[in-house]
Formats: sequence, C-alpha cells, structure tokens
Amino acid sequence: MLDLNYLPVHFSLFLIVGIVFGHFFDIPLTLIFLATILSFLFLIYFNFKANNSFNSPIFFVIFTGILFLNIGIFSIRIQKPPYQDNHYSNHLTKVNQTIFRISKILKPNKFYLRFEAEIIQINDVNTQGRILVNINNNSLKKTIKIDDILFSTNEFKEIRKALNPYEFDYKNYLKNQQIHHQLILKKDDFLFLISNKKSLKGFAQDLRERINNDFKQINFSQDELSIVNAILLGQRQDISKEKFEQYKNAGAIHILAVSGLHIGIILLFLNFLFKPIEYIKNGHIIKLILVILCLWMYAFLAGLSASVIRAVTMFTAIAIGLASNRQFGIQHSLIISLFIILLIHPFFLFDVGFQLSYTAVFSIAWLQPLLNNIWKPKFFVLKYLQTLLTVSFAAQIGILPLSLYYFHQFPGLFFVSSLVIIPFLGSILGIGFLIIILSFLKILPQFIANFYELMIKMMNDFVAFISHQESFIFYNISFSILLMIAFYLLLISSISWFKMKSIKNLYFVFITVLFFQLSLIYEKVYLQKTNEFIIFHQSKHSIFGSRQGEKMIIFQKTDRLNNRIYSPINSYKINFNNLNFHEKTGSKHLWEIDSKNIFAIDSLGIYNLQNFKPEIVVLSHSPKINLNRMLQKLRPKIIIADGSNYTSFINLWEKSCENAAIRFYDTSKNGAFVYKY
Repeated sequence: MLDLNYLPVHFSLFLIVGIVFGHFFDIPLTLIFLATILSFLFLIYFNFKANNSFNSPIFFVIFTGILFLNIGIFSIRIQKPPYQDNHYSNHLTKVNQTIFRISKILKPNKFYLRFEAEIIQINDVNTQGRILVNINNNSLKKTIKIDDILFSTNEFKEIRKALNPYEFDYKNYLKNQQIHHQLILKKDDFLFLISNKKSLKGFAQDLRERINNDFKQINFSQDELSIVNAILLGQRQDISKEKFEQYKNAGAIHILAVSGLHIGIILLFLNFLFKPIEYIKNGHIIKLILVILCLWMYAFLAGLSASVIRAVTMFTAIAIGLASNRQFGIQHSLIISLFIILLIHPFFLFDVGFQLSYTAVFSIAWLQPLLNNIWKPKFFVLKYLQTLLTVSFAAQIGILPLSLYYFHQFPGLFFVSSLVIIPFLGSILGIGFLIIILSFLKILPQFIANFYELMIKMMNDFVAFISHQESFIFYNISFSILLMIAFYLLLISSISWFKMKSIKNLYFVFITVLFFQLSLIYEKVYLQKTNEFIIFHQSKHSIFGSRQGEKMIIFQKTDRLNNRIYSPINSYKINFNNLNFHEKTGSKHLWEIDSKNIFAIDSLGIYNLQNFKPEIVVLSHSPKINLNRMLQKLRPKIIIADGSNYTSFINLWEKSCENAAIRFYDTSKNGAFVYKY
C-alpha cells in the first residue's frame, strides 16, 4: 500500500485533481493565477504559525492541497493553444504558407502515409505546435524521414470527431496528444526544403535504419522483422493487421510497444550486469549512473517517443529507489516521477499508455510480494516460474478495470502468454542487442542470426495458437467509468483487508461491495428508464435505431450488415449491459417517437401523403426531389441527411433549408442524430 505519510503522495493527488479540473472546466487564467498566489501566501502564514504552536497544522495541510490543486489547473491551462501566443492555431488565416518538420512516422493506412510534424512557421511568423500530416500514397518520389522540412499552402483541416455514440474518438485522442489539426497533401501540394539540421530523433532514425539494413541482410522475413522492430526499436508501423490482432487476442499486445515491461527487463539485466561494480569504492553510485545512462541511451535508440520517455523516466526513478535500499524506496521514487512528469506534461494523465504503465507498476510493487507469500517453493525453476506468474497476475489485476473500460475485452489465457512470452522477451531483448553490436562490428556469426529468427518465429507461432483459442477471449464487455471506479475501490479494499485483517478494513470492503452493487443497479435502472431514437452515420448506408429501455431494434435496408457497417452499432451495444438487440431489414419510412412523427424519404422520393405533417424528415440514398416544394408541403421542423447521400446533394439541401429557416442536420459533419425521450 502507498505510504500515505509521504508528502509527495498528497502533492500528486491534489495535482491530478487540479489537472482533471483544469482540463474539463474553462477557468480564467487570471483567476487561477490569483488563487495560486493567495494559497501560497496563506501557506507561508500557516507554516509560520505552525512552527510557533503545538496545535496540529490542519490549515497548513489544507492550503498545501489547494496550492497544488491550483498548480495542476494552471499547468494544463497554459499548455492549451488559446494561452500560447506562438501556437500556430492563433496565426491561421484563409491562406497559409506553412513550414513544418517531420517528427514522427506513423502507421500508414490504405490511402495515406501518415506523420506527426512540428510547425516551424506560419506566414513568416515563427510558431510552434504539432499537427497530423497525411500524404497520398502515390505522391512521394523520395522517402520522407524524420527532420525533413516541408512547405505547403494547403488548408488546415479539423480532425474528424467520432460520428456515432461511444465510438473511439480519434479527435479527442489526438487532442490529448496536443494535436488539433491535420494537413491532407497530394503530389503537388508540398515542397521539400533544404535543411542540414539533425535532431536526436533524426539521428535515432538513421541508427535504426542501419540496424534494419543489417537485419535484412541476414534474411529475416517481413513478419519477424516487423516484430523485432517493435520489440527492440519501438517501431511497430510495419506490423500487419493480422499479426497485431493475434498479439491483442493473446493478451500480449503490450510487448509490441516499448513500455514499462521492456524497460523493467532491461533494468534487471543492467543491475545484474553491473553488480560487480558495487564492490569498489562508491560502486553503488557508479553503478546507478551507468544504469541510468544505459536506460536513456535505449530511449534514444527507440526514438524518444512520449511513451518511451515516460517509461524510462519511471524506471529511472525505480532504479534510484532500488539503490536506496529503503522501505517504500521504489514506491516513493514512482510517486516523485509521476509528480514530475505530470507537472511538465499534464496531458499525459489522459494517455491510456501512461495510465496502464503506472497502474501496472504500482500494482506489481504492492501486490506481487503478497502473492509470493502464498507459496514459497524451494527449487530455483519453481521460484522463477512463480515470480513470472505473480508479476503477471499482479499487473493484470491492477490494469483489469482500465482494460475493460477502454478495450472491452479480456484475454483469458494471458497468464499462459506471460509464462512463455516474458522469458522469450528477456532473451529476445538480450540477444537482439548482442546481434546489433556484432553487426556493427561486422563479426556476427550466421548461426546466432538464424537462432534469433527462429526464436521470433516460435514466439509468433505461439501467439497465433493462443489467439485462435477464441473460447478463452471475452469480447464486448460493457464497462462504464462508474463501474471502473467501483471495481478499483473494491480491489483496493479487498487487498488491504487481505494484507491486514482488521475490522476497519473489513468495513471498507463491505462499503465498496455495496458501492459496486449500487453502481450495477444504477446502470440497469438508467438503461431501463431511457429511450432513444438514433440515426447512425455510416457512409453509403442508412441505419436507424430505436431503443426502449433494454430493447433495441435496428432498421436497415441490406439483408446483412458486414463488420465495417456493423461497427457503429457494436460500439453502441457494448456500452450497455443486458441490451436485447434485434435487426429488421427492408424499408421503413415512418416512426412515431414520443408523439413526434419521423419520416424517411429514400431514393424513391415518395412523400405525397395526405394530412401528414412530420416534425422530422430524414433524407437517405440521395432522393431526387424538389426540396423547396417538399418543405412547403410537409413543413418539418428539422431535415436530417444521413451518410447514404451524395455530398453534392447535401450541400444543396443545406442551402435550401437555410433559406427556408429550417434546421438542417448533416450526420457526416454533426455525427449521429440522437433523440432522447
């Protein structure tokens, strides 16, 4: 359990609350600044008073919390574009001359090569900020590398938000990465500018390319090479979709990104390698410096991405904690690293990788010793297997609520994967680094390269086998943020009672069990009492949904929805427990919802109905009608165009509705239309 008497624990908790508050509420910066100054002055006053009194410094504690809460609010507010004078978004005009530097290579999609870029200049004004760059697959005559500088006059575009309820919101995800716009470029939309400047990321890419060329010369297959790139070098953009899904279903997706697991294994290896240094004068300090230096050299090799920097910062703190040999040394170091990272980069708090990494490590530090005490084997092999299992279980228990909330699935055979893959991963990292060194020295024996490729192939085959055991993979688990919080409270209370069986902890368990049950009841009652009519957005298709409590009916024309079309419906379904789901095919034109008529006009364009005045009219499949005439006849309050219509038709309809002072709703811009009643 956390040492609650350790002051940075309090500081970090108040900082986190402040960051969350500042992220979701628009508080004037002057008010935050004034509150920070006042809380600091009160803190000095009560600190002085506490030093001259025997009374408990309760006000000192209160104003310390308020100070760090304000610091959290302030730290995230000043990093938002409106508060940064030199942010590119504050200098955009109708026509922009943009100079930007490529900073990261992303996984390409079917149509575009994708990159992250840093804005250097907008219309002769030096600016900063990051954007997403999409370049047509057929537009490049030469390979784009990190540090390449490009010029373009294309318009900055908003990143598309989630268009259906409960879909993954890529716009919000990028917003938390502080990326707010994108450029979409074709062949003649950009120019390369000459630049001789190299960043650390550029040097790291050159080094990785050299390593890749060495691996290609020893005839690695594409699948094996992509996995090596991900595990060793932190570059997973070349992994095939099929291979990625296999690792995901096997519960081994975390090994495909350089994360806390990789850095933790490297830290253990370095501690073992430099162990003899401890026996010389000041050896502990020398060893610690060497370990930290090696960790940051690896971060450089892996591309200095945000996730890598976070993981290395975290394990730098753990290395210091291990070197201190004090009770709570590791946990104290973790708290300090958490505090420093969030103080500098408060948006990391909303990054899923950050949440999973710290939760897993805290869980291991707190729970793994308890699991180890359940059974103490005498033989080395059994001890080793026990350590692997307890570490895996501790981490999985810690991240389980987060995983269910974000990913809605649970790989039941994760412990089998961990028993095999974690030892594999340690060997893959160790032998991989050896191969890199020997390749650089041009003395790599072929049998080592062949053995290494065989290891990767065996791991891939094992993951593929585990991923095909679909009866052990639990999909589409509905898990809300309320259930996640209740689950964590239940876990913490149960483990606390297991560690110290006191009446106080038992009461805590009962309270959290009750809270978890009430959360389930609340969600069931909420589901039963809410009704919705939804016009989903799906390109080239019309999908209508009518939910009354726990029963939902989907109306669509096609006989069967394929996986791509079914996606928005599935995203909706998995966010509700016990939803009875039914599909109806064929045309349906009229719904009476909450005493309101909703009328759909499809490609046939039929709307000449006697004495019928619908409040809502839905246009689907591009009906060839005179919209002005239809508006005069039906006089609806709102016109909705779904994703099945041509864009040119939608633009004309929008102008007609504007002229007639009738509300127009386009699902391709505004997202699914949801009417609650």
